[in-house]
Amino acid sequence: MKITIKKADYEKLVAYAREHLPEEACGLIAGQITEGKKSIEKVYFLTNIDHSREHFSLDPKEQLTAIKDMRSLGIVPLGNWHSHPESPSRPSQEDKRLAYDSSASYLILSLIEKEPVLNSFHIQGEITEKEELSII
Repeated sequence: MKITIKKADYEKLVAYAREHLPEEACGLIAGQITEGKKSIEKVYFLTNIDHSREHFSLDPKEQLTAIKDMRSLGIVPLGNWHSHPESPSRPSQEDKRLAYDSSASYLILSLIEKEPVLNSFHIQGEITEKEELSII
């Protein structure tokens, strides 16, 4: 699966994640799916109610508000995103364990290096596949 994110949304995502260091930041992504390609049209920034640097849980009330917003805009949920403040941009064992939706894209932003690294993954059980992510 190919997935695109606008440069402006990518920059907002990085800024939000850096603001929430040392905790993991998290949220949802939404947009359109056409011809085997996902286009992210909106990034949602949600509270990590775990307030942890090693895992996250999305705020359920904020999740519901985001889903209602998606419906009103005519876009669909594409997956979620979260940051890894102290580890590479790849799914942890915890990420794999909590990846319940095999149709979702899981974006992981690593802030371990000076330059942030964003990757998107398809996760099904223990199997993870890197998706082709373009910042446009």
